[in-house]
Amino acid sequence: MIYVQLVVSGLLLGGVYALISIGLTLIFGVLRVVNFAHGEFLMVGMFAAYWLFQLWQIPVYLSALVMLPAFALFGYLVYRLVIRRTMGQGDAVQIFATVGIGVILQNAALVLWTGDFRTIRSAYADAIWRVGGVQVSVPLLVAFIVAVAVTGLLFLFLNRTMEGKAIRAVVQDPIAAMAMAINLDRIYLWTFTIGTCCVGLAGILLAPNYPIFPAIGISFGLVSFVVVVLGGLGSMVGALLGGLIIGLVEVFSGFFIATDLKQAFYFLVFVLVLVLRPQGLFGQRGAEMVGFGRLV
Repeated sequence: MIYVQLVVSGLLLGGVYALISIGLTLIFGVLRVVNFAHGEFLMVGMFAAYWLFQLWQIPVYLSALVMLPAFALFGYLVYRLVIRRTMGQGDAVQIFATVGIGVILQNAALVLWTGDFRTIRSAYADAIWRVGGVQVSVPLLVAFIVAVAVTGLLFLFLNRTMEGKAIRAVVQDPIAAMAMAINLDRIYLWTFTIGTCCVGLAGILLAPNYPIFPAIGISFGLVSFVVVVLGGLGSMVGALLGGLIIGLVEVFSGFFIATDLKQAFYFLVFVLVLVLRPQGLFGQRGAEMVGFGRLV
């Protein structure tokens, strides 16, 4: 049963990583912008869930519905004020701009809430579901289900709606898309807003499981980059499966070898994939040029 427990724990943890990474891979796949403030967006979501619970006793899962419009507005403002101005300005400008956003958010959180660790103390935060001798964390299970559901909804959106097809058209050939009267700026705005909502939702759902402090986004942001590159740049399904793989590697290496070395092992897997298959496990060669239209 111990192996079953490890597999279940690894898959649940991987679902958490996948949920964080979906927004990042969507933004990169369409805008070709690597958002280095992604982890800080997650941190904002966790603090939002914490303060809604502390001040007004709003349950975490209900606060997700309350905060999604706020995150959509937040993504809209960040795109309009910063990201839009960096488009076409080169990678260095985009890197410094997104890193600057992350530094501002992290230091603003330090000023407002100090560096103290905070936790959400609720009945469901430590809820365990026991199935045949296997213990399943209910909050992590919810995050896993949401990750799968969000991936499925994005897949349907990108493949079955006119807006989604317009996004894929922009990815495959922006010039041809413009010739077909597709507004590139509007597509980029939609994509960045959706990606921001995804990572904000991830932060809210993870708030009951982890301590909340201004620097927590650094570790989760780093893992999300590993997951995105491992799964294949721009691939929704790749982000989901990549997250599950990293979760399993982390749990098994932490149990059988050493807890302190678990991050080293998934980075070893990451390096091996880059060497043997640079496009990622579920990407295609040259994906950075042809986009991800049929990879989602």
